[in-house]
Amino acid sequence: MPEAWTQTVKGQHLRGRRTRNTKPELALRSAVHGLGLRFRIHRTVAPRCTPDFVLPRYRLAVFVDGCFWHGCPAHSPAQFRGPNAERWERKLATNRERDRRNNHAAENAGWQVVRVWECEIRRDAAAAADRVLAAARIRSAGG
Repeated sequence: MPEAWTQTVKGQHLRGRRTRNTKPELALRSAVHGLGLRFRIHRTVAPRCTPDFVLPRYRLAVFVDGCFWHGCPAHSPAQFRGPNAERWERKLATNRERDRRNNHAAENAGWQVVRVWECEIRRDAAAAADRVLAAARIRSAGG
């Protein structure tokens, strides 16, 4: 039987977090739209694989990865502490495995995957949108 979750004051801020339409996702979508690219949000591209948004014209699937939840090398904790440390490590490992599985499923279905870290968008949404545009240009050129 799995160990019980221990509520902590430090973890309170994680309760009720959005999983869709987060601030970084909205900022990236706005910047991408400003570049003239058109997209659809939350479309399934393969079984159990739903990117944050897709650019159907380019068969481009875009995922916005939260630094904490997906294990950003710069911002995710290197080591968890406290009563739930083991559970957090398992959770993030599961998330990273799901990301790899989704990349593989989307690519097998003919989509190119672009993953953008939350911190990239917060730092410079326009530069993150330029990365999406560059991938779209490569796809339209047949690359």
